[in-house]
Amino acid sequence: MPETIRSVLHDIQETQGATFREDSGWFWTEGFGNHPAGYEAVRGGVAIWDVYPLVKWDVSGPDAAAVIQRVFTRDLSTQKVGQVRYGAFVDAEGLLVDDGTVYKHSDDHYWVLTNSDEWADYARSHSPDATFAADLRTHDMPLISVQGPKSRDLIQTLTDTDLSRLGYFTFLPDKISVAGVPTWIARTGFSGEIGFELIPERSGAVELWRALSDGGAVPMGLDTLEPVRIEAGLVIYYAEYTPGEQSPYDISLDKLVAVDGTADFLGKATLAEIAAAPPYRLKTLLLDGEDLPDDGADVLRDGVVVGTLTSRAVSPAFGAIALARVATAHAQDGTAVEIALSDSTVSATVAPLSVKDPEKVLPRG
Repeated sequence: MPETIRSVLHDIQETQGATFREDSGWFWTEGFGNHPAGYEAVRGGVAIWDVYPLVKWDVSGPDAAAVIQRVFTRDLSTQKVGQVRYGAFVDAEGLLVDDGTVYKHSDDHYWVLTNSDEWADYARSHSPDATFAADLRTHDMPLISVQGPKSRDLIQTLTDTDLSRLGYFTFLPDKISVAGVPTWIARTGFSGEIGFELIPERSGAVELWRALSDGGAVPMGLDTLEPVRIEAGLVIYYAEYTPGEQSPYDISLDKLVAVDGTADFLGKATLAEIAAAPPYRLKTLLLDGEDLPDDGADVLRDGVVVGTLTSRAVSPAFGAIALARVATAHAQDGTAVEIALSDSTVSATVAPLSVKDPEKVLPRG
């Protein structure tokens, strides 16, 4: 049986008190024994999170853009060098296969960051005659997510590059020096706050992590990330959707599906039909009390199942909260629903998808 893979940052995190969770062949950082400190840091200061297992592809060649576009729901024809596009990867029926980000280095060179390590084979199967290469670069590209209102201030103390010019969902195609480590930097993240993702040379990853920690960044793990990303309305692969079962509209990715443009991607006609009347909405649920239902629990209204709970957590700011796919007719903010427990139900109220920041203003700050 293959050995579980450890991040290049595993050992330094362990010295900081980290515990780890095995998932799909990787060790993910579970936490550092002080969840409140991590939450306070990401919401009021700066926190760092090791995203080493995120799958990273270097895609190049004359047909690179067309290959990516064929399976991606955003319109890449308008993407400029240095821009990052988040969106859905879909199949011929318009159902989600994965979600991820596309970074444009040039017209024939992209990065694609995904959840699944099967993306390249999938893309190739739908462009069998294309001229391109998709090289797996996960282990060469450790990723440190630096998130929180003070993230830019901290990183700025470690580099001479002016970070004020780096806009939301953009990246610098050339490496810069951060704490003396050659590093790619992007204005992206998974927290609902202003944030950056740093991809250092593997040999300098530990040095960079240490410099960020010494500068005041608080390390966090999945125990902090879960309430943070639920508050922000951010989706997780195999939580908010199961590949091959839901469309992007079922998890409210409407704005990320270019059905009105000229982009040629799988399932476009089907998705255009769904766009006219999406059957489900992804919503936040504010639960009464502290009882947490199981993932996958039924959401009910007047005793009738109207949705499915996808993720839940106890938020320091909002109490017990959840994300759920809710039938559109019952997804209006303020709607009272119930969620099934093992032998009873818990009352809940439908709320905006990002309960903390419905207009998603903070990450653009």
